[in-house]
Amino acid sequence: MKSVLLFFLLVWLTLGRALGYDFVVAQDGSGQFRTVQEAFNAVPDFRKKVTTIFVKKGVYKEKLILAGSKNLVRLIGEEREQTILTYDDYNQKKNIFGEEKGTSGSSSCYLYGADFTAENLTFQNSAGPVGQAVAVWVAGDKARFKNCRFLGFQDTLYTYGYGSRQYYEGCYIEGTVDFIFGSSTAWFEGCTIFCKTGGFVTAASTPDSTRYGYVFNQCRITGNAPAGSFYLGRPWRPYAKTVFLRCELGKQIKPEGWDPWDKESNKQTARYAEYQSRGPGAAPRQRVAWARQLSDAEAQHYTLQTVLRGWDPTTD
Repeated sequence: MKSVLLFFLLVWLTLGRALGYDFVVAQDGSGQFRTVQEAFNAVPDFRKKVTTIFVKKGVYKEKLILAGSKNLVRLIGEEREQTILTYDDYNQKKNIFGEEKGTSGSSSCYLYGADFTAENLTFQNSAGPVGQAVAVWVAGDKARFKNCRFLGFQDTLYTYGYGSRQYYEGCYIEGTVDFIFGSSTAWFEGCTIFCKTGGFVTAASTPDSTRYGYVFNQCRITGNAPAGSFYLGRPWRPYAKTVFLRCELGKQIKPEGWDPWDKESNKQTARYAEYQSRGPGAAPRQRVAWARQLSDAEAQHYTLQTVLRGWDPTTD
């Protein structure tokens, strides 16, 4: 029996590698694994080469953890809208000891490993509008997401990692309150940001020692929320930094643009700016006095390699 299982495992590995994948995840048993977590666990610790995992279409309800020892993992979905990684924990949900899970404990997926890449996938927290409910909690350095969806309500995307550099290209991110938040440095390129109900697009907690926080470049801010129901951001911590470059801002964005989170001193320390915003939500003359409209010369300082401290995520 063991020899038969070994034979089929070798066949699966051979077929997967022939297609450019190390592991294949499929709920129907046509891959090496039926769950994404099993594939994560199979990645050798501290491997120095990329491990590519292909995930076939399906809804995978798993609370996922990619350990810090699992570096250079590339996770590829078969089709973005139909390859869904989801779970339904939320802030006030109780653990086995009757304690609230909290915001960090609510995440559907935890990514600790460095040099992680995800493509053509949906990350979801399906708990609904029940308060903080994180879809993805990203801690590892040099994390890349291409053509991915992040679905949720409050606190959808947690850019958790202190010093972590993250890159989001062609992604769709939706939510209500503070749905992109955290202390990492993150560049969003050509993404669609979908505002639901009302709230705040960002809640950066950029450390004082970090020069750049969130940069949105050529993104589209839209949604089904009422006109004037969303701020571009508020500072979760005093030195929050968020910049929108050449973005199309929908009617959902309030004319004042930014909120100090009920703390007057945040106006002196937060760094909020825009450059060439367009659309019905672009109102540079009505923005709060403590935010900035960048000059051409100032905007030129915002390049991928400068913001991400020498890392170019567009190269493999």
